[in-house]
Amino acid sequence: MTRPFVYLASKSPRRRELLTQAGVAHEVLAPDAAGGAAEVDETPHPGETPTSYVQRVAQEKAAAGRDHVAMQSLPPHPVLAADTTVAVEGRILGKPESTAAARDMLRDLSGRTHQVYTAVAVAWNGRMDVALSESNVRMRKLSDAEIAHYVGTGEPLDKAGGYGVQGRAAIFIERIEGSYSGVMGLPLFETAILLSGAGLVLL
Repeated sequence: MTRPFVYLASKSPRRRELLTQAGVAHEVLAPDAAGGAAEVDETPHPGETPTSYVQRVAQEKAAAGRDHVAMQSLPPHPVLAADTTVAVEGRILGKPESTAAARDMLRDLSGRTHQVYTAVAVAWNGRMDVALSESNVRMRKLSDAEIAHYVGTGEPLDKAGGYGVQGRAAIFIERIEGSYSGVMGLPLFETAILLSGAGLVLL
């Protein structure tokens, strides 16, 4: 059986690892790669909810990847994209732009349950299919010293909400209700369903 193959419209190493875990071969169509897919503006629209936001951005990333494949006359394969955001009481927490912003985000999450939303989109054969994963994550109370030390590692600066569950912040997480892979950035259950709909056999 031929190993399933997709174009991945993301430069996230975590998404690459998760696709490999699921047995899906892939080629990255990252915006910063030479001749890569177009950059997508990830700025939330005014009044946009977290769920609407992640689904819109995931679909825009998949569309940009699909257009790139067509313009470069690459062999046709499904284009997969995903987007993840963290939300507290409906407020979107994106990637912190500074160490001060990262500290503020972690103080906001400390001792509270927040939501992690990841949308997955697959563009193939003129279709755009999207699925949404929602998880509730409980973070224990953090001291200012713990926050300062974690921010000092540099890990929070490229992570939605200012932390990575697969990294050092795992010791802060009391409980996850939902999808661990979704919190990492690519919910494999939903991804497998979408890829099956695109005709790919994972197992």
